[in-house]
Amino acid sequence: MTLRSPSRRTPSGTSEPRPPGARVLAVHRIGALVVAAVIAVFGVLGFADGLEFFSTEGERILGLSSNGLLSTISIVTAIVLVVAALRGPRVASTVMIVVGVLFLVSALANLAVLRTDLNLLAFRFPNVVFSVVAGLLLLTLGTYGRVTGNLPPDSPYARPRAEEDEDSVDGIPSTPEEFAAERAMREAEVAVVQHIASAEQRRRVAAMAEHTRRADRRRVWMSFDSGTGGGSSAS
Repeated sequence: MTLRSPSRRTPSGTSEPRPPGARVLAVHRIGALVVAAVIAVFGVLGFADGLEFFSTEGERILGLSSNGLLSTISIVTAIVLVVAALRGPRVASTVMIVVGVLFLVSALANLAVLRTDLNLLAFRFPNVVFSVVAGLLLLTLGTYGRVTGNLPPDSPYARPRAEEDEDSVDGIPSTPEEFAAERAMREAEVAVVQHIASAEQRRRVAAMAEHTRRADRRRVWMSFDSGTGGGSSAS
C-alpha cells in the first residue's frame, strides 16, 4: 500500500497535494497554540481573582492552586508559545521541547517544597500532576516527527533514504586502484596515530582531514599518486 500526501482543494475545485511534512509542521504549530490557550486561561483567571502575588497558600483556579506569581508565569509561558508558533513550526517544536522539560523540572522542584515556606508558586499536589502531564504533552508534541526513531514518511526532519544510499554507494571502492588507496590510507592513518608516519604520509593524512566523506578522502589520497595533490607519493 502506498502512502499519499494529504491534499487540499484549490479555488478551481481540483485537488492539490500538500508539501512534504505538512502534517508534522501543523502538529508543532497547532500544538503550541492549544497548550498556550489552556495555560493563558489559567493565568488570566488568576489575575481576575486578584490573587496575592507571593502567597504560599494560594487560591483554587480550575481545580488547581495559584497565586499572582504563578499566574504571571503562566501568562508569560503562553505568550512564549504563541510567539514561537507564529515564528514557525520548527521554532514551535524547539520551544515546546524546552518548555516541556521546564514543566517536568518544576513539578519535581515544587513537589519537594510542598507545604513549606519555599512554596512560592503555591503548588499543591494537583499542580504537580498537571505540570507532569503538561510537560509530557509538550515533549510529545515538540518531538513528534522530529527526534523519534521511526519518523513519519512526511517528516521534514527525516533524511531521504535515497541520499543515504547514494552516499553509501559512492563511498565504496570499485577499482583495484581504489582498493589499494584504501589500504594505503588506513596504513597511513594508523602510522600517524602511532607517531611512526613518514613525512609523505603525514602530508596526505593532513590533506584528507579537510574532508569528511569517504569518497572525497580517497580522491585526495589518489590525487597525490597522480601528481596533482601537491607532491608525488613516497617510494
